[in-house]
Amino acid sequence: MAETVTPAAQDIPPPRSTRRERSGWYLYDWANSAFQTTVITVFLGPFLTSVAKLAAGCEPGADECSGYVYPLGVKVAPGSYYPYLITLSVLLTVFVLPVIGAIADRSLHKKRLLAATAYTGAAATIGMLFVTGDRYLLGGALFIIANISFGAALVVYNSFLPQLGGPEERDAISSRGWALGYLGGGLLLALNLVVVQSFDNGTTERTLDLARWSIVSAGLWWAAFTLVPLRWLREHPTAAALAAGGRGNVLTDGFRQLGRTVRGMKAYPLTLFFLLAFLIYNDGIQAVITLASVYGIEELRLSQSTLIVTILLVQFLAFGGALGLGALAGRIGAWKTVLLSLVLWTAVIGAAFWLPAEAPLPFMVLGAAIGLVLGGSQALSRSLFSQLIPAGKEGEYYGFYEISDKGTSWLGPAAFGLVFQLTSSYRLGLVSLLIFFVVGFLLLLAVPIRRAIVAAGNTPPRVL
Repeated sequence: MAETVTPAAQDIPPPRSTRRERSGWYLYDWANSAFQTTVITVFLGPFLTSVAKLAAGCEPGADECSGYVYPLGVKVAPGSYYPYLITLSVLLTVFVLPVIGAIADRSLHKKRLLAATAYTGAAATIGMLFVTGDRYLLGGALFIIANISFGAALVVYNSFLPQLGGPEERDAISSRGWALGYLGGGLLLALNLVVVQSFDNGTTERTLDLARWSIVSAGLWWAAFTLVPLRWLREHPTAAALAAGGRGNVLTDGFRQLGRTVRGMKAYPLTLFFLLAFLIYNDGIQAVITLASVYGIEELRLSQSTLIVTILLVQFLAFGGALGLGALAGRIGAWKTVLLSLVLWTAVIGAAFWLPAEAPLPFMVLGAAIGLVLGGSQALSRSLFSQLIPAGKEGEYYGFYEISDKGTSWLGPAAFGLVFQLTSSYRLGLVSLLIFFVVGFLLLLAVPIRRAIVAAGNTPPRVL
């Protein structure tokens, strides 16, 4: 049965934004992606592990370390320090992001909030310059601050998307931003890897120095390019913020508003159902990204250089993939395109199971396939969710969206680890991730997307 659009939804004019403003929004993706690629994906884990080994009295390059570090009096093996930091930052993020979103929706000066969160993260990243010797506690504290700030800034940044274009434009806008993010993150990572390959003499001290400066460069990149969106974006205060007129305390009002939103979310069950589907399939995507290097080294016995080349291949092809799937969404709709991308992800997992060991080329080809589907599936999920948010609650709902993106990213690795523990097979561990894509596909397929958009009070695009 054809869906009807309510008169209230039809009467809402599409947002107006300039090309300059949209370009500024795209460039924040370019700015912050350096943190994700250079810091999280490549350098920070090995760097902090090495610093923790020094603090434990072990050689950083040694495979075995019998010593321990004691953050806050807790006995921790150096190799477990970084994973525990990730877990702690994720738990804290779950509480912080919805509050940041509520504050953004109540503020007349959302750009200031973007600046505060982004520059807090960038400053903490640059502060890694002082993580020398055995200062593992300083490194851990800075990472937690940077990672939480990274997620908080993304909530504020994403909340601008519904104000930058109407229903027909958001898929393209989101895809361009995501594409530029992959391009910028890949460019800085490539520059850092060139420097590392050129100046690393094999000593532990030099390796740590190069890793430290690579991390710092990501903070500088993040800070420098954030200046552009802060200058070019315009404020788009919500009706609630305009009604308050800047009176009252934004923080306490934000907490109160968050409570009202949580209680009122039951009025939008289809939006929540979409979030559940996203939580499942996105966790599969994040697990593939996180575990690909482990699978390549441990199961396929590939070299570190092969993995680095593949990471760069994924970054640069994701640029074209995001634009390509964005263009496809313009023809068949974002909902159908995301469903198609999940089918392609399922095929990627199946192909990865059959990859031969000690064969770099097939692994790189698979990496190319991941790159082509990765950016589009993420960018279109972001724009599709923007259609399901009640007007004026963009920040709060994107806070919950980012929790679904980051706060549950342990489910896939947990499934992988459990299957490996039971079977001692990395290949079967990888196959276990299929469940996330299959279940996520079925859940997303079950969302009556046009009805969900209308139920949120929005105008559906012509094609979905």
